[in-house]
Amino acid sequence: MMKLGRGACVTAAAVMMAMPISAQGLQATLAKMDAASKTFRSAQADFQWDNYERVVHDTTTDKGQIFFEREGTKTDVGAVLNGPDGKPKQVIAFSGDVLESYTPGVGQMQVFHAGANSSEYQGFLTLGMGGSGSDLQQKWTVADGGPETLTIAGTKIATEKLNLVPKDPGMAKSFKNVVMWVDTSRGIGVKQIFYTASGDYRTTTYSNIRLNSRIDKGKYGIAGDNKVKTAKGTQVFQH
Repeated sequence: MMKLGRGACVTAAAVMMAMPISAQGLQATLAKMDAASKTFRSAQADFQWDNYERVVHDTTTDKGQIFFEREGTKTDVGAVLNGPDGKPKQVIAFSGDVLESYTPGVGQMQVFHAGANSSEYQGFLTLGMGGSGSDLQQKWTVADGGPETLTIAGTKIATEKLNLVPKDPGMAKSFKNVVMWVDTSRGIGVKQIFYTASGDYRTTTYSNIRLNSRIDKGKYGIAGDNKVKTAKGTQVFQH
């Protein structure tokens, strides 16, 4: 038995040595995401969106706060984007198969019904937050870009850079690929770049991430049922 144990160890070591370093990093990162997913209940963070439009060669930036809250097999999302005056200029809520986008300044709310595409909405909106490595591989072809240390909001974070190509043809029509940096200590995504087929892309960066803490949805302009709170007289447009 001792001899067999040593042989197994030698074989395992030989296999690991034969694997490319990037493959080892990928498997370790996916395993960390699997472990993190088992205890994930919620996340809150500050975020920044940098939106690049190829046609005009211009980048616009939005900043705000966001939360993710798992309920059973689905994850609700809520976000508030702040205007230059610090007041909310847009409030977003996603639950089930409904995405609400409220613009207080013009008194309008757009409501999008995902329907059969609800899993696509869920996959993009919650990417890297609470999802397992196994789920990631089911929906995406995952390639490893190797380790990279990011500095976000003054904090250095050890990450693994992953390139994701959607397996679903419908998803591929919206996004060509996504590059995601996964915090290797917590198993969550801290930065993502979504590339569209048209050449536009959005960079999302999360900072001040708090895991599994109580969420006060009212601070996000969202009610307990994950519906956006709107002012009286708000125009609602269904899509």
